[in-house]
Amino acid sequence: MTATYRQPGVVLTDRHFTVPLDHDDPAGETIELYAREVVAGDRVHQNLPWLVYLQGGPGFGANRFVGKQAWLGRALKEYRVLLLDQRGTGHSTPANRQTLPLRGGPAEQADYLTHFRADSIVRDCEAIRPAVTGGAPWTVLGQSFGGFCTVNYLSTAPEGLSTAIITGGLPSLDGHADDVYRAAYPRIERKVTAHYARYPQDVERARRIADHLLHHEVVLPNGYRFTAEAFQSLGIVLGGGEGSHRLHYLLEHAFVRTPQGMVLSDAFQEEAQGLLSYASHPLYALVHEAIYGQDARPTAWSAERVRAEFPQFDAAKTLAGDEPLLFTGETVHPWMFDCDPALRPLRETAGLLAARTDWTPLYDPARLAANEIPVAAAVYHDDMYVDTAHSLATARTIRGLRTWVTDEFDHDGVRAGGPRVLDRLLALTRDEV
Repeated sequence: MTATYRQPGVVLTDRHFTVPLDHDDPAGETIELYAREVVAGDRVHQNLPWLVYLQGGPGFGANRFVGKQAWLGRALKEYRVLLLDQRGTGHSTPANRQTLPLRGGPAEQADYLTHFRADSIVRDCEAIRPAVTGGAPWTVLGQSFGGFCTVNYLSTAPEGLSTAIITGGLPSLDGHADDVYRAAYPRIERKVTAHYARYPQDVERARRIADHLLHHEVVLPNGYRFTAEAFQSLGIVLGGGEGSHRLHYLLEHAFVRTPQGMVLSDAFQEEAQGLLSYASHPLYALVHEAIYGQDARPTAWSAERVRAEFPQFDAAKTLAGDEPLLFTGETVHPWMFDCDPALRPLRETAGLLAARTDWTPLYDPARLAANEIPVAAAVYHDDMYVDTAHSLATARTIRGLRTWVTDEFDHDGVRAGGPRVLDRLLALTRDEV
């Protein structure tokens, strides 16, 4: 059912599509995709080019904007915008602990989830593009993992694109997950060090919380087993522009005095569980390392294995001395599938995905070297989530790609910088800068 409605300055239309689960088997099982069409209220009847937005993640639905927030206002000056909920996310056919048992057991669930990587998302885009644009190519804006998808798009179906914009999402073309995390842990450590330089009072606060969790069993209100390692993983927020401040405000009200002594406050626990839970985006945990699988090597819980090479992240060892506790970042670990009630039923499924050895390549260096599509990419200096050196190496392999390397924004620059970031990148694709 198609519904059209209004928000301040924009007209929205719900769009629904049916696509194959496996695009190599077009007559087989199908899934549903949802996308929200957005057009400026005063341009509803104009014949505008299309821009499709691919969200970061993996595992997140498209932004739910109100009116012309963030980059959307700039885009609506010249485009109709399609905000796509990538397969398994948002209002598209969901993939989570409630729905995956419909597939069967863990083996069947893992096989199903192999179809939720960038290659399938791009083939979804090509499947729905004729119905949206009448067959005309469109502009793609890929944020973070959406940028990974965009590079796959340039590798496999560039004929569907008129322009490609990438923000914080140029992947390594051939790096194994181990390479990604070996580069990530030093970046994460730098972010934590910068946080403590800004908020030195947080050094003792973080150590005190971690020590409490090492010596007490804490279960958050939603059933999440709150361990020291889980507390460290709150460092994922440090990659965003306001993340350091957000972490500071979280830590400052961690404890409250009760008749039983000092305990973690309800307010702290409530906020922590909102940051830790994967209930709204379980695909992030399930396929996060699979997005790097491109050959016969399993990912094999890469972030967990590589972390052992960086003993400074071990909470117990840190607390035995006097060093600041290090938070972690965008890493997925097997213990998450024990701690998080939204993930517990999927632990075996996740393990089977981690053991797979049949991943296919996602990028085509030869085709990228012959690229003819205008491409621009924002590369954020010392981005915590996507390695800058890996991004710049990839940029050099894509013919005609123009980069904007900046430390004005963090990984969420397309949200924080909004119109200015998109305007700059569009200008680069048009040789206006």
